[in-house]
Amino acid sequence: TRAGMMRQGLHCVLLAATLCLGGCASISFYWQALGGQWELTRKSRPIPEVIADAATPQPLRDRLRQVERLRDFAVRELGLPDNQSYRKYADLQRPYVVWNVFATGEFSMQPREWCFPIAGCVGYRGYFREDAASEFARTLRAQGLDVFVGGVPAYSTLGYLDDPVLNTFIGHAESEVARLIFHELSHQVIYVKGDTAFNESFATAVELEGVRRWLSTAGTPDQQRAFDLAQGRKRDFLALIETHKAALTALFAQPLTAAEMRAEKARVFAGLLRDYDALKARWGGFAGYDFWFRQQAPNNAQLASLALYTEYVPGFTRMIAQAGGDMAVFYAEVRKLAALPKAQRAAALL
Repeated sequence: TRAGMMRQGLHCVLLAATLCLGGCASISFYWQALGGQWELTRKSRPIPEVIADAATPQPLRDRLRQVERLRDFAVRELGLPDNQSYRKYADLQRPYVVWNVFATGEFSMQPREWCFPIAGCVGYRGYFREDAASEFARTLRAQGLDVFVGGVPAYSTLGYLDDPVLNTFIGHAESEVARLIFHELSHQVIYVKGDTAFNESFATAVELEGVRRWLSTAGTPDQQRAFDLAQGRKRDFLALIETHKAALTALFAQPLTAAEMRAEKARVFAGLLRDYDALKARWGGFAGYDFWFRQQAPNNAQLASLALYTEYVPGFTRMIAQAGGDMAVFYAEVRKLAALPKAQRAAALL
């Protein structure tokens, strides 16, 4: 409704104003964030309205009906918030909603962080326009940093606004749409300021549990096999990345000159490319991760960006099992962890 849109617009303004209190030296960054969020709000329509619209293509109608079922499942089976998030749809007419910029030192695997009053410190900086993200990346590269810019199909406003379903992911496989919705809703349940790896690993563990349950109740055997195969390949790929990330971490601890360090670093990344080719051969030629290597020559920041989403997933998965699959019990235990100092959280999860 017009009143609802005005309310969301006011929330956008208040959110941006609050952010600006944290550093108006970056007013241009906050202004683009306000503009980008307002675009999402302005283009969002209730899913039933989009389905009823005669101009809506039938494939999109079918997908949105599936989203309605997924959204109800998220509340019923996973204890995720029952609100207006992912009950609206917006077509942004671009492939990603935001582009995240990651950076590390030339000889470091530790992601740089940027701090904001509401979200806290996070290991990336997001832009609603690709050219703006690329420009910020150039300024970081000029400082001698390793930088990676990655497109993102969905993100969460942590429940401050009604996050819509987007064209950037509605066309993905059903299990992938489910994964994204479960992941982003999880951020509304528990979010710890200043601990990106904790937040993203928690949401990843919830998404995987959610997709597993969804496929067991509503999926077909073919969908289950496809998901299991994709997850197996993903585990192989992440293990490959972790092996080379660990090699780089060990290398950067050595007492070498900068020139020697660069030469050894180049050898590690050359080995990564060779090992990926061998992995593809084991997969029978499956090339689904080629896009990751085509984005740019892999560097520290690109490897570090993956770790932010997966580092503590095994720990959270064990916690779900220890809770007997009861998500309310699991969330209560995670909240206890969230109250601990960062180092203690990490130790408990690892």
